[in-house]
Amino acid sequence: MQIVRRLERLGPTLAALRAGGSLALVPTMGAFHAGHLALIAQARRQADVVAATIFVNPLQFGAHEDLARYPRQDEADAALLAKAGCKMLWLPTVDDIYPAGFATTVHVAGVGDRWEGEARPGHFDGVATVVAKLLLAVRPDLALFGEKDFQQLAVIRRMSADLGLGVRIGGVPTVRDADGLAQSSRNAYLSADERARAIALPRALEAARDAIGRGGAVAPALEQARQALREAGFDPIDYVVLVDEATLEPLDAPGGTMRLIAAASLGTTRLIDNIAVKA
Repeated sequence: MQIVRRLERLGPTLAALRAGGSLALVPTMGAFHAGHLALIAQARRQADVVAATIFVNPLQFGAHEDLARYPRQDEADAALLAKAGCKMLWLPTVDDIYPAGFATTVHVAGVGDRWEGEARPGHFDGVATVVAKLLLAVRPDLALFGEKDFQQLAVIRRMSADLGLGVRIGGVPTVRDADGLAQSSRNAYLSADERARAIALPRALEAARDAIGRGGAVAPALEQARQALREAGFDPIDYVVLVDEATLEPLDAPGGTMRLIAAASLGTTRLIDNIAVKA
């Protein structure tokens, strides 16, 4: 696997990679877990050559969020990528992505306005901007993102389509621990006690999904999920809501392709999760 640390080496390295066929890109912020490796595995199934990026993007962190303490383990991540069959790792610097005088941001209205957009103002502007920069720099045929950040995936799909980037955006199902907790780099922040209580989040969503799937009313199912989170010690609960998968608009009654999405904090750690709903 080739590791690109200097921007001037990116173009020649990509040219050589493209000679091997179709190119898939997996953009990441590092601190790899099984979910990241699932992205690489899916990319290998769908493209001839796989490249990845690791960039902890300051533009998507709020003033009081965890940019400074976000886990960074580039050497260990690079070893995992090489073992998984990735052919290139680009490690851009902040100056590579946001050079002096950089003054442009990408805002995706609609799918990015609610939920995480309200809870973390400016977050999706940072996500859309950095992903646009990465896709324009690498020009892959395919880029893959995890469904765990479901609203993020919707924002990136909308952004790519609207800007005509010519990149197919794919989603990969959430990878979970044996007890159901969605794997996340931020799970490392949880204490042992918090980790034990964190499984209330996927279980609350599963219970709501089952209730709605049996024909139950949406509002009581969502309130029961919120109550289960409160009893487990989650506070605050930013949202637990049933949405349309395409628009991310809330649904008061089942219909179409649906997704339950949630975000809540346990101690100092904010967790998000989502599951598909069929009725």
